[in-house]
Amino acid sequence: MAWTEAKLIAEAILEGFERHFRLFRETTAGAQARFEQADWPAVQVAARERIDFYDTRVGETVALLRREFHLRDPSDTLWRRVKVEYMRLLPQINQPELAETFYNSVFCRLFDRHYYNNSYIFVWPLISTEHLEAEVPIFRPYYPARDGFARVIARILRDAGFERRFRDMRRDIRCLLLAIRSRFPANRAIQQNFQIAVLCAPFFRNKGAYIIGKAINGADQIPFVVPILNDPEQGLYVDTLLTGVEDISNVFSFSRAYFMVDTEAPAAVVDFLRPLMPRKGKAELYTAIGFQKFGKAEFYRDFIKHLRYSSDEFMIAPGIRGMVMCVFTLPSFPYVFKIIKDRFPPPKEMTREQVKEKYQLVKMHDRVGRMADSWEYSHVAFPLDRFSPALLELLDAECAGSLERVGDQLIIKHLYIERRLSPLNLYLHSADDDDIRHAIGEYGDAIKQLAAANIFPGDFLFKNFGVTRHGRVVFYDYDELCYLTECNFRDIPEAPYPEMELSEETWYTAGPNDVFPEEFATFLLTDPRIRKVFRARHRELLDPDWWRARQASIRAGHLEDVFPYPVERRFRKDREEFPRRYPHLADG
Repeated sequence: MAWTEAKLIAEAILEGFERHFRLFRETTAGAQARFEQADWPAVQVAARERIDFYDTRVGETVALLRREFHLRDPSDTLWRRVKVEYMRLLPQINQPELAETFYNSVFCRLFDRHYYNNSYIFVWPLISTEHLEAEVPIFRPYYPARDGFARVIARILRDAGFERRFRDMRRDIRCLLLAIRSRFPANRAIQQNFQIAVLCAPFFRNKGAYIIGKAINGADQIPFVVPILNDPEQGLYVDTLLTGVEDISNVFSFSRAYFMVDTEAPAAVVDFLRPLMPRKGKAELYTAIGFQKFGKAEFYRDFIKHLRYSSDEFMIAPGIRGMVMCVFTLPSFPYVFKIIKDRFPPPKEMTREQVKEKYQLVKMHDRVGRMADSWEYSHVAFPLDRFSPALLELLDAECAGSLERVGDQLIIKHLYIERRLSPLNLYLHSADDDDIRHAIGEYGDAIKQLAAANIFPGDFLFKNFGVTRHGRVVFYDYDELCYLTECNFRDIPEAPYPEMELSEETWYTAGPNDVFPEEFATFLLTDPRIRKVFRARHRELLDPDWWRARQASIRAGHLEDVFPYPVERRFRKDREEFPRRYPHLADG
């Protein structure tokens, strides 16, 4: 009887997962139609809704199990048998790693963390996915040495499966040929087995589609991305060619929204991508294609391994301490851990739940490459002896409500984990003039691109922004964040008499949503070098009219273009220069 019940429970959990994956794929598969119809509002809605699918299906499955089965304490043999029965079902599907994570989520929703061990859940994966790339075709091979680059490029564009026509495919092919010839010297040896491998399914995000592949030349693998944009009036067009690890890593950045790519075997897609971005782990790549729950589980496994093979202490993260979060890090591990404080000192007036809502807003919103994504965890066990005394003292003083000591472990009841960045204020403190020009240019661009996505950071202080290893400036302190359209941008009224302008007290009042952009200069631009660069590059950010114009554009339903690559890399100039520089290719 127990084995029969275990099998029924296992089947119910797998049915819950299969329903989740089916609905996930239906929404993902619709990305192409939304892109080709230029239905940008629907693109944003689908991206937000898909993030919630997993928790919704887990909740439905938990409710079914509670309703249909008399659930007992998992310390008996039933749930060990359920796990065995579930393992027997996994080889029949092409997403076993995702199904294991779904099982874990259901179990952890049902029972206390005391049972979170490999006897009851899949702490470590048991089903291999290495065979899936061979069994489920996910890429197409092409042979330029045999068929010619022009024909291969045309075939790649057609094989992508777009139903909407290209407005000028011949010109797109010419631009790609020009880009290839300009970036790869003619004297570079082409091996006999040279080929191009392209993922069958395009990747979709925001207003772009991306063809992703690699050129295989002997032992070399050169990653490339071909972004496709949609002119609603004239058709599709190739916007640029991105090549190399840095370019493709920026497209897959942790500060951007998740891709939609329809695939039956996500593990096979990730295995294809991993050699192209060797500094990104499986956790980041699964997250990038929308499987953030599995990415979260995989990240935790990597973290456990790292703890086993390291000995340094967790310590307070460098930088100015925040008023809302305690932040700590492990020097040998490139991430930070953030815990909401028990109490917030004045002038902060918010609750713990409001802080969590801000982080959820960022998770659901288009991050336009300027907001750091985070993994949210509950009841995480850390080895207590790995915490520095100073960090333990800080956590006990500021976050005691989130802590629990169990034996030699410190249980943190709720935390966020993010990629570690260099705080912009520290970066600027030691920067030379060239670094300041770059960083302040990036800082202003970040604010402008967030505004384009209807996000107002709230607090513009440099300490709330970080610099990535690629030199990109990213916002990461979300407690003051709000929608741009919620703000009331005001001009500073004229002082009743001139002497008041020299007073430390303001002569005007401000409502809770009032923002005075002219004030930004007062607290941001105290360093003459920074002030000079900021006023040269981003003076408009001090103008209330500029902010009001952004609001009007958003309210009118306009979705601005924000590219995951430099604007100067686009083909607009190449389109003009190609016939002049390569007349022999002007006709195809």
